[in-house]
Amino acid sequence: MNIISWNTNGLRGTIKNKMWEPFLKATGADVVCLQETKSEPTQLPEDFPGAGWHSAYSWSKLKKGYSGVSIFSKVKPIRFIDGMGIKKFDDEGRTIIAEYKDFYLINCYFPNGGGGPHRLEYKLEFYDAFLKFVEKLRKEKEVIFTGDVNTAHTEIDLARPKENMENTGFLPVERAWIDKVVSKGFVDVWRSFFPNKKDVYTYWDQKTRARDRNVGWRIDYFFGSPKIYKKIKKVTVYSDIFGSDHCPIGISID
Repeated sequence: MNIISWNTNGLRGTIKNKMWEPFLKATGADVVCLQETKSEPTQLPEDFPGAGWHSAYSWSKLKKGYSGVSIFSKVKPIRFIDGMGIKKFDDEGRTIIAEYKDFYLINCYFPNGGGGPHRLEYKLEFYDAFLKFVEKLRKEKEVIFTGDVNTAHTEIDLARPKENMENTGFLPVERAWIDKVVSKGFVDVWRSFFPNKKDVYTYWDQKTRARDRNVGWRIDYFFGSPKIYKKIKKVTVYSDIFGSDHCPIGISID
C-alpha cells in the first residue's frame, strides 16, 4: 500500500491545472491524504478523477476557501471519522481519519502559528489536543499520522535555522511538541530512514522563489507507532512534483 500525503494548496487548482492524474501516476498512490484543499465536495467537478475512490472530506465551517483536508482510498476503510470531536478545532476542517483493519490513518493540516499570539496559542492548544486524541486511538490499534505539521523539528530540517530561531515554525516551544511526540514512541519515518540526510525539504516560500534555490523547510511528516512503523518499507519525498508550495511525501507499507 502506497500512502501519499500532500499539502495541495487548493485542490480545485490542482484539478484545473491537470496536476491530479500525473501526481497519481508518479506516486503510484493507493491512499491519498490531502491538506489545505480549500474546498468542499460540492465545489469539485463531477468527473474529478478521484470521484471513484472511497473518500472523505473535512472543510472549514468558518470561512470558505480556507484549510480543509481529505482522504482518497482505493481500499475501502472500515469507516471515516471527521475531526477530533473538539468543536473549536474541528470547525476549521483540519483532521480526517480512516480506520483500516490494522491501523488508524490520521490526516491532519496543523495550524500555522503566524498571524499573532492568539494563533500561536491556538496552534499549541491544537498540538496538545491532537496528541491526546492520537494516544486515545492508539489504545485500540496502531496509528499512522501524516500531514503538514507546520514545524521543522531540528536544524537539519530547514535551510536557514539560525535566521528562523525566533520565527513560528521553528520556535523552541513548537519543536518541543515534536520531541514529545517522539518520546511517546512515534517514529518520524523520513528521519528514521535518513538520519543525517541534509537539504531535503517539503515546503518552499513561493514569493521569494525559494524552491529554485532549495531554501526550504521539512514540515510535512509521516509518524508511525512502533509496530506499524516496522511494516514501512520505503519513504519518499517527491521533490520533483510541482503544483503547490509543498511537495508530496509517501510511504510504502507491507
